[in-house]
Amino acid sequence: MMTGMKIGIDARMYGPAVGGGGIGRYVQELVTFLPACDGFPPCVAFVKPENADALPGGYEKRVVDVHWYTLREQIALPRVIDRERLDLVHIPHWNVPLALRTPFVVTIHDLILLDEPRSARATTRHPLVFALKQAGFRRVLRHALFASRRVIAVSEATKRSILRHFPALPPEKIDVIYEGVTALPSPDESAAAPKPYLLSVGNAYPHKNLEALLRAFRLAREAHPGVRLVLAGRDDVFARRLSASPEARALGDAFIFVPNPTDAQLAALYQKAAGYVYPSRLEGFGLPPLEAMSQGAPVAAARAGSLPEVLGDAARFFDPRDERDMARALEDLVGDAGLRRALVERGFARVRRYSWRRMAEETLASYRRALERSNPCDL
Repeated sequence: MMTGMKIGIDARMYGPAVGGGGIGRYVQELVTFLPACDGFPPCVAFVKPENADALPGGYEKRVVDVHWYTLREQIALPRVIDRERLDLVHIPHWNVPLALRTPFVVTIHDLILLDEPRSARATTRHPLVFALKQAGFRRVLRHALFASRRVIAVSEATKRSILRHFPALPPEKIDVIYEGVTALPSPDESAAAPKPYLLSVGNAYPHKNLEALLRAFRLAREAHPGVRLVLAGRDDVFARRLSASPEARALGDAFIFVPNPTDAQLAALYQKAAGYVYPSRLEGFGLPPLEAMSQGAPVAAARAGSLPEVLGDAARFFDPRDERDMARALEDLVGDAGLRRALVERGFARVRRYSWRRMAEETLASYRRALERSNPCDL
């Protein structure tokens, strides 16, 4: 069905270190597994200089030194892509250039900027600049949804969010394709923190709800005073702001931040943790708790966004807006050995539902559906 076709992938966000977490992981695994799929056509991958050498085989590589969310992305990137004369290009995030003429498929991971509009604390920009960027986001997102051939949503929760904000979009245009669970390398024992500890992994953006976690953890320590809380994530302005917060200062050395962990360090942290906590108020999919389950860590997670859908019965859920409820979940992770054993067992079963290889195969099927239809109207 794709004979004689040539496609492209915007792989500039390839890898968690470059792409900033979950989206980088998604791009990396998609690019890794697609060439093994039956019927995979010739493909051009657009990469940044810093991840060009990491790209696996099976692609024609085009190095594009254009960063995302910039004016230059809107101006220069469509020229680079369009001159390849591709039949289809996959843009793995909402940031599709408005001037792009090549037919495209877009992946939407979440609509956090619409579901939970960010306050001034969620940005380092001047409020006027931030307002302009928000307006630009809405324009680009709407174009990405309506001008695309297909929309890939990473969960049913993300699909519902898209249709809630854009009810004119045909539901049948959206393919729900779950992500997978990455096999982590052998653990780097040098990353081990003093036990016992609870672990949380990810960015420190406001919707991740980490200040509430610190307050809930302080409550939980009243019952378990020897426990520490370890946060592992990108060392950026949000993480530094969290580390300097009154909540972090009140915990003293009971709070440990591990900056920019490698996969081997994450494996060690997961395996040694008394439990893993994911307090985010909104997630499109939620890779870290699945990674934690794959490494044998019992998981407590917010009853919010896609997390109940993705984690099923393998997590101890709590209300992310109720710090006492969160504290009770933390106490259960530490103090209830029977619960921990049950969660670990269910976690191992749960992660078997998710596969990057299956994600790549279903994505290729979405490309085929996209190539079957005529050019859409840009609403």
